[in-house]
Amino acid sequence: MPTFLARFPDVTLELVTDGRLVDIVKLGFDAGVRLGEAVPQDMIAVRVGDPVRFLVVASPAYVEAHGVPKKPADLREHRCIRIRLPSGKRYRWELAKGKRNVSIDVPGTLVLDDVRLVTHAAAEGLGLAYVPESTARPYLDDGQLVTVLDDWCPPVPGLFLYHPANRHVPPPLRAFLDVVQSLRRQRDA
Repeated sequence: MPTFLARFPDVTLELVTDGRLVDIVKLGFDAGVRLGEAVPQDMIAVRVGDPVRFLVVASPAYVEAHGVPKKPADLREHRCIRIRLPSGKRYRWELAKGKRNVSIDVPGTLVLDDVRLVTHAAAEGLGLAYVPESTARPYLDDGQLVTVLDDWCPPVPGLFLYHPANRHVPPPLRAFLDVVQSLRRQRDA
């Protein structure tokens, strides 16, 4: 955003943050940002972020008291910290190993709506949590959390900016896409 605004000071850039999966066309937005697997099929997607890995984590004290799940089905015997999505639905943990994909509505009596709170609750020993590695990393580095089911937690494609394939791309959006792609190439070089 800073680079885009510096290069195009007369363009108004309006960002709306909302965790719900909304219809950008219906709401009048030029583009949206989602994890790659959530981008609608009829959209053009441009990578804007690196792959993301979600991890199953717990405090060392929780693991010592309750053991380590060996496979996703074992999660049903654990206390899991659940997350409520902005849509109101509870998030199902999506695990994968090779060609096997598992989506589990884990058990748990604690439901939170913020991934940072979920991570902190896991560090406090309240149960297992399924969170982005970037959120868990500080807790992992200082030993407050450990990972379990690592082989069921592969990276996912990451964030993509997407826009309708069947509409003319407005010049400001084209310029924004060009800046994003240019910055990614510079970073990758």
